[in-house]
Amino acid sequence: MCGICGFVGRADGKALRAMTRALQHRGPDGEGVWSDAAGRVHFGHRRLAVVDLACGAQPMKSRDGRFTIVFNGEIYNHRELRSQLEQQGSRFATDHSDTEVLLEGYRTWGAALQERLNGMWAFALHDSDTGETFLSRDRFGKKPLFYFERNGTFAFASELSALLLHPDAPGKRDIDERALQKYYAYGYIPAPLTLIRGVHKLPGGHSVTLAPAGVGSRSREWWRFVLEPENTPVDERLLDEELRHHLARAVGRRLIADVPVGVFLSGGVDSSAVAAFASTQLAKGSLSTFTIGFEEPSFDESAHAAQVAAHLNTRHQLRTLSMEKARTLLPEIASKLDEPMADSSLLPTHLLSGFAREQVTVALSGDGADELFAGYDPFLALRHAATYRRWMPRALHPAIAWAAGRLPVSHRNMSLDFKLKRTLRGLGVAESLQLPVWMAPVPPEALSELLGRSLDSEDVFSEAIQAWERSQGLDPVDRTVQFYSDLYLRDDILTKVDRASMMHGLEVRSPFLDKDVVDFARRLPSRLKCDGKQTKVLLKRALAPLLPAATLTRAKKGFGVPIGAWFKTGALTLEPAKAWNPRFAAARLAEHCAGRADERAYLWCEWVLSAWRGAQ
Repeated sequence: MCGICGFVGRADGKALRAMTRALQHRGPDGEGVWSDAAGRVHFGHRRLAVVDLACGAQPMKSRDGRFTIVFNGEIYNHRELRSQLEQQGSRFATDHSDTEVLLEGYRTWGAALQERLNGMWAFALHDSDTGETFLSRDRFGKKPLFYFERNGTFAFASELSALLLHPDAPGKRDIDERALQKYYAYGYIPAPLTLIRGVHKLPGGHSVTLAPAGVGSRSREWWRFVLEPENTPVDERLLDEELRHHLARAVGRRLIADVPVGVFLSGGVDSSAVAAFASTQLAKGSLSTFTIGFEEPSFDESAHAAQVAAHLNTRHQLRTLSMEKARTLLPEIASKLDEPMADSSLLPTHLLSGFAREQVTVALSGDGADELFAGYDPFLALRHAATYRRWMPRALHPAIAWAAGRLPVSHRNMSLDFKLKRTLRGLGVAESLQLPVWMAPVPPEALSELLGRSLDSEDVFSEAIQAWERSQGLDPVDRTVQFYSDLYLRDDILTKVDRASMMHGLEVRSPFLDKDVVDFARRLPSRLKCDGKQTKVLLKRALAPLLPAATLTRAKKGFGVPIGAWFKTGALTLEPAKAWNPRFAAARLAEHCAGRADERAYLWCEWVLSAWRGAQ
């Protein structure tokens, strides 16, 4: 795991070194820079040494000097690919560097290399014979890649802050209004947009090829998540075995490292599954698991994690904090955010990453399971939502939503009134907008007021509508899986985990996003994901031989923090004068503090944006 940067075009070594130094936290173990003989192609690299500690320094050149690469990530099937390449005549200078496998793989297969890779990556590779430069990002975009093309220069970096150090970069305060709309609507900024006009994120499953002159990039989508459920009769016990097989292999691949490896353990199904498969592949009692607990009961899951750890006989480590103590870290975390994102679980993820990094360099997580196997609460609400839409006259909906809005506000984690009000909000719009509006920090009717002009909801939520339309012909469960996998997983969950972990130089690996696991999940019929009464139907059944029954049956609990209560009590303050729309912010803050409305999502969204703008 590393940080990469570079550019094709004008500038000098000073700019390259500045960009590279800005990524030091992503790669504390080494630094390297390279420029081609003509002085037009420049690569920088910060290294977090995980595989091939002795010979994995970058930028790395092929044995014949033709190809040069900077690479951030891990390729879990690099040994198999190395063997295939050796059979086709490739020769390697390193013993087990996955970076060199990318160099030789590109020589042999070209851009088709991407389709053979099982892992997470963002890399840039220059071919001195053709003069082309090729950039690629993994299927779901687990590893970040920002870029801009301006004034005859194409520049890229793992983080926005490093990219903006290039002298041709757009101005820091040149806000992209369309990206701002989507930030308030989603709570994150979907690729390819960023909050800075002219700067883009390369979406997951995309690549870019630069012509020899370095001007005029060609971007293409090389992979897309497509659901293809197989509804033919099958012995479901065989599916249980197949899923266990894929997960065991996925975890085993991610345990391979030349540094200490541990597992994040919340006590929920997903992280417990990863810990269970890891514990069977390591010496008994040798697996390290890490949990952050909180003194506030409604936000604490540490007892569940301890139960799983005892069942699996792991070397379990717990750090318990008060939410008030954790809250004091928020300004520091926000100041380091590359771009604003309003997922409050960034705080506990940051704390957990720092705790784990004290003992390990790599941690495995359960990310991706909720999206692929239908684990979120809205999946259970789909059937009720359909019934409501079918039988409830639309003319009555505003009155019902108004009545629900009068319910007392609770700031407990995932409280009933919060879920009810959110659900009714989603039921007030077209079905294609139901999910994003359900989750929106600012609902469509308020977004125009906030930004001071009339907005088209279909434009603001265009990505969500596109995901809905792409899954036409599928049932509501799979259409919801498509939405979560296309947007929430890529642009919120994976972004959050990357930012929080790399602030500490910790590599986080996600077995559920293994290529084979994803292909298995794509083919599952929706009834084996959510049957209307239970989420993750097949996953939980397949895990029954490995985990305590209580772990598989308890209600899902998010990795939350009490931001609603913090704003109400003044423990977390928002200065309306510094908000994007001071009048809007003041009104929403007053309603929230008086207990007349729950504006936690908007207030947090605004607080993060204000902190990010101040940090500039």
